[in-house]
Amino acid sequence: MADHALAIDVGTQSVRAIQFDPSGNLVAMGRLPIEPYVSPQPGWAEQDPEVWWNAIGEACRLLWAQPGADAGAIAGVALTTQRTTIVAADENGAALRPAIVWLDQRRTEGLKPVGGFWGAAFRVAGVRETVARFQADAEANWIERNEPAVWKRIRRYGVLSSWLTARLTGEWVDSTASQVGYLPFDFKRSRWVGRLDWKWQVAPFERSWLPALVPPTGRLGELTAAAAQHLGVATGAPLIAAAGDKQCEALGAGAVQPDVAALSFGTTASLGTTHRRYIEAIPLVPPYPAAIPDAWFVELDVLRGFWMVEWFKREFGTDEIARAAGLDIPPEALFEDLLQASPPGAMGLMLQPYWMPGIRYPGPEAKGAVIGFGDVHGRADVYRAILEGLAYALREGAERTVKRSKVPIRELRISGGGSQSRAAVQLFADVFGLPASRPHTHEAAGLGAAIDVMLGLKIHPDPIDAVAAMVRIADRFEPDPSATRTYDDLYRSVYLPMYDRLKPLYREIRRITGYPPA
Repeated sequence: MADHALAIDVGTQSVRAIQFDPSGNLVAMGRLPIEPYVSPQPGWAEQDPEVWWNAIGEACRLLWAQPGADAGAIAGVALTTQRTTIVAADENGAALRPAIVWLDQRRTEGLKPVGGFWGAAFRVAGVRETVARFQADAEANWIERNEPAVWKRIRRYGVLSSWLTARLTGEWVDSTASQVGYLPFDFKRSRWVGRLDWKWQVAPFERSWLPALVPPTGRLGELTAAAAQHLGVATGAPLIAAAGDKQCEALGAGAVQPDVAALSFGTTASLGTTHRRYIEAIPLVPPYPAAIPDAWFVELDVLRGFWMVEWFKREFGTDEIARAAGLDIPPEALFEDLLQASPPGAMGLMLQPYWMPGIRYPGPEAKGAVIGFGDVHGRADVYRAILEGLAYALREGAERTVKRSKVPIRELRISGGGSQSRAAVQLFADVFGLPASRPHTHEAAGLGAAIDVMLGLKIHPDPIDAVAAMVRIADRFEPDPSATRTYDDLYRSVYLPMYDRLKPLYREIRRITGYPPA
């Protein structure tokens, strides 16, 4: 009986093709590392979309070569991708330029502000700078101003998942839960905004360029013969709408109730909770559609979050990298020893993890900061301070969400590459003062996409039943009361005041050096 799901997970650093059964067991997986992006100029991040398409095919070939993999058991396919990566294409779907990857930092200055009723409303609400930054960051404005010949040829404009879905089905269609980024999307109603909405003034989008939208678990179409051959499955297999990678991770971790927070330890570190009502944890920063229908995912991010761990490994982890190669283990396994070598609080070393500026909070002037250095500090303390800073930032996001939702968080579900470190998960349990658990598979985003397949094909009747059947807790970590007391004092007394006290200095640095760009 064909009742398995093929989940395709297109991440920033790799593409995975994963076969799951209806019980949530990972049957087999093919993984292909990819170059995240190229930088033709400083701050740019671009990629030929064909890189992802070719990688999907290769990941599937690696999958079907694994013991136990069975293409004949696949009942449906789902796609989850990195978010906010934009592809501009012609009427046939051919990309007109490299995709602009979500890590890109180019901006378009000197744009006409949003005017009329909306402009006046933004002035009264004190959010003009937020809207102006939204305009400046919108990829469409940069393309129109700097590549007018490309702009004139655009007939399809959307996120990476839209472009890949078109390659799979031949239809210009996508999931509502994949529309994350600088697009004229109504997050409250999960549709493109009405014709009078201010988002049409942000950039000169054409409504005809945007894909048709289907809610998660809905049917996007069927695989074309060419796409089926590329994936190695049957022609006509249904493609079921899933969601962006973070929403799928939350679903795959079983975080489908508002009192369970999903923490993602990825290139972007994030914390999110699933709600059945629309909530803005930060005004004018909307929640995203969840990976299940009629729900929202309230998410707070630390951009380049666990990228900082990669930075530390590259800059300070030479010894661990060399030793790990000799032992044939990942270097991160040896970083466990570093955490054990530094006490909770890292001997007073505190890190604010704003390696990239934000839009609303933190603002566009934000920078990273490390304070409290003394002659007692070494590599272990720096590593611990990085993880503690990320935990403090995500705890702050959790408290913002709870303040707006009125629903206390009682448990953390942690997934993503960094979650493979037991010491790191324990650290987060201690900082939050909450129990933390890990799902039975590290491939939570793929599992979330597979759950959507099972729901779309009615193999499981509803999200609660699907999660009960397909998600299991592998490990549970209880907070250490002594460590939590230390963290709570440092968080409230030092971390929370840091940004407001450093903000004037960040603005002066920005004025003097021009970084980050105004």
